[in-house]
Amino acid sequence: MPRKVDKSAKRTRPPRIRVPNQERAIFTVDGEKFLGTIQRLSLTGGSVVLAKGSLPVGTSAEMTLGTVFGRVNAHIEFLRTGADGVPLAQAFHFLSMDDISTKRYTAAADKMQSAGFADAERAPTTGDLAFGSWTKLRESVQKLSGILTPSPRKR
Repeated sequence: MPRKVDKSAKRTRPPRIRVPNQERAIFTVDGEKFLGTIQRLSLTGGSVVLAKGSLPVGTSAEMTLGTVFGRVNAHIEFLRTGADGVPLAQAFHFLSMDDISTKRYTAAADKMQSAGFADAERAPTTGDLAFGSWTKLRESVQKLSGILTPSPRKR
């Protein structure tokens, strides 16, 4: 049975993942198929550049996406164009996905994120910030001491 995406859990934005290798997906609207190149994905949706151009906001579609874990099928809704600063990219969000597709999609998203394709970088810890500040201060003092200390003259 299709499972609805839980919208009440939107406390923080899920990591957005840059999709490598110009992955394509097939979108079916009223029996017509549209080929699209996926730009970004997250656990709640993503963005795509459709070969035939954008679709009206609110259009429902079925999406078929191949992953290394198998094919993912999802019911989506198209949102605004201009997603991610790309004029032709159209945002979409997931409306529902069956359990098998959910497992495959989550595994694929986790793999892409762990491979470094996530937009969000790891937040620096207090120790990282302190070490970085100390390093900058030390380098500045070294540069300043080189300017103030005259080099020995040869006779």
